[in-house]
Amino acid sequence: MRAVSTLSVVVLASAGIGHAVISSLDAGIARVDAFKDMKNRPLAGHGTNILLVGTDGREKISAQERREYRLGGAPCHCTDTMMIVHVSENRERATVVSLPRDSYAEVPAHTDAPSGRERPPHPIKLNAAYAEGGPQLTIRTVENMTHVKIDHYLEVDFTSFMKTVDVLGGVTVCTTTPLKDSYTGLDLAPGTHTLNGGQALQYVRARHVDGASDLGRMKRQQRFLAALIERATSSGVLLNPMRFRDVTRAVLGSVRADEGFGTDELLDLGRAMRNFSPSSSEFTTVPIAQINYAVKGIGSTLKWDQAKADQLFTALRDDKPLTADHPHQAPAHGQPPAPVDVDPRQIRVQVENGTGTVGLAKRVDSALAAAGFATTHLPVSAAHVPRTVISYDPRWDRSARALAAALPGAELRAVPGQGPLLKVIAGADFKDVHKVHYEDPAQPQQVPVRGSDVVCSGTG
Repeated sequence: MRAVSTLSVVVLASAGIGHAVISSLDAGIARVDAFKDMKNRPLAGHGTNILLVGTDGREKISAQERREYRLGGAPCHCTDTMMIVHVSENRERATVVSLPRDSYAEVPAHTDAPSGRERPPHPIKLNAAYAEGGPQLTIRTVENMTHVKIDHYLEVDFTSFMKTVDVLGGVTVCTTTPLKDSYTGLDLAPGTHTLNGGQALQYVRARHVDGASDLGRMKRQQRFLAALIERATSSGVLLNPMRFRDVTRAVLGSVRADEGFGTDELLDLGRAMRNFSPSSSEFTTVPIAQINYAVKGIGSTLKWDQAKADQLFTALRDDKPLTADHPHQAPAHGQPPAPVDVDPRQIRVQVENGTGTVGLAKRVDSALAAAGFATTHLPVSAAHVPRTVISYDPRWDRSARALAAALPGAELRAVPGQGPLLKVIAGADFKDVHKVHYEDPAQPQQVPVRGSDVVCSGTG
């Protein structure tokens, strides 16, 4: 996820401060000849395709930060995050496609970087292409798998990522469930959190918070990128020359880019994307057909669903939005549906009226049922309460948090022995039911989503 900070270069450049500022920043970018002598490449489509690669680089981080953020061990000099960012030809949309690092891949014939010997085509995990042949082999492998021509290459490490988040004043994320990972040290309670650079790194690196491992991590990475865009576009950075300079210096401090991605390209994208926002972005992960695809000598890999992947990458080449077939919902008060990790259809709810308002319990019951919850459709009266209460058996705490996502501000009250039926006592503060969206953390497929649908409500 170090790669996410590089995309913000494009967003931040939209201030159009001037060629001199961008030129001075451009001079500090490390360059790599990522496309040297490349042949038999895919035909160019419409728009611009940028391969974002996140590398390790923990050796650049202080010993104190390595201890605090669990960055022990030797640097791997590998890519643990890879994304294709497609910027539409009209510069009004950015599509981000995550490529799982454990994807089954076949690298083309090449010269092995460590040994210098020629190697024939052979199967590997996608992230191993970098170790064998650096950026060039990584690009060639991705192009062979996707048939999408890569126009630019950008590589970011831990240091640049952390500095970018810190100079923006932190980035806000939210979760309906506890996120705890002993490997990275991530420990977030349900709710909304503003993360500093080190905490953000823990968030995007965590792989052990649910059963989805890398696939769950990529979903969190996509949410973080949407939140990063939200922060950059709503914090005044784009209108403040000094802050713009500071942020872009932080972003570019540890970046490597292809030789063709320079001042003119940054200015062109920046000026065109002046009105960029989370709603201008969309995110997805390449479709997976088999999670544990065993390959002799390589181990367990992720095998792509080739038919669905072909459809996805055809849409990129043709410059078509991925969310066109998934129209944006317009929930109450303009808020996107809240993500929950328990299917509302499995959550039984009894609604009670804790006010003197006739028919309130029936209205709440109907609204919760419309949101997908399994209500009893038999609302009853209860003692008056000033605030809406959700009572639940602690054994069904995840279901209670999912229900609370639909009733923002409700008090959660644990009642041991209550059983699987949750109770809602509608109080005088009740306004409406918030829509929710169930996401199975172990589900490898992901419907493309807009950035505005996955940022926290009210963070703009």
